Amino acid sequence: MANQVPVAWVTGGTGGIGTAICRSLADAGYLVVAGYNNPDKAKTWLETQQADGYQNITILGVDLSDHAACLEAAREIQEKHGPVSVLVNCAGITRDGTMKKMAYEQWYEVIDTNLNSVFNTCRSVIEMMLENSYGRIINISSINGRKGQFGQVNYAAAKAGMHGLTMSLAQETATKGITVNTVSPGYIATDMIMKIPEPVREAIRETIPVKRYGTPEEIGRLVTFLADKESGFITGANIDINGGQFMG
Repeated sequence: MANQVPVAWVTGGTGGIGTAICRSLADAGYLVVAGYNNPDKAKTWLETQQADGYQNITILGVDLSDHAACLEAAREIQEKHGPVSVLVNCAGITRDGTMKKMAYEQWYEVIDTNLNSVFNTCRSVIEMMLENSYGRIINISSINGRKGQFGQVNYAAAKAGMHGLTMSLAQETATKGITVNTVSPGYIATDMIMKIPEPVREAIRETIPVKRYGTPEEIGRLVTFLADKESGFITGANIDINGGQFMG
């Protein structure tokens, strides 16, 4: 491993937070494989990253809800670039609705994309990490997985379940040079948030003790810190990054 450029696989890498994570890891010297589900968007995204000087970022499309597809993706990454030493699970969707109105499809689509995907990717890389006696797994959860949120029983359940998986896998791998941690962002100034009407956006901002939104780059820095080989004493942890909006 010492003679090889370390490889980081970032699911949901072409999103707002995912992009900042990919760039931060690339700046730290990783070869970054960004996962996507929209080929046209991903192609344009990659062209932008490379135009900005990020020649060590590439893309790979995979259906994260498909276990066999994730196994094949991990094999492809290993064959082309080397074993995955850092896995960041950043892919996620919302399909909001109150329990009374939520369709089965809304529940299962979110659970598949936000939680089952984490099992699929972790299962796909864990053997190569064990073989190399090294690995960093960082799962991007949410403040709403910590405190719940009206109209998000599916999303909150998936994000809370993500940390349960994190703690258990951390115990299984603690003596093997592998760390597993969860990062739980609060409101981050991504395009999605900034499209909210300004009066609503300002009302949300007022509920945050530091009186501002977080930036994707702040998430990227935290993930890169946890991915570092010198961060090996942190495992099974959840790190809240929410401006003080939830403390628990």
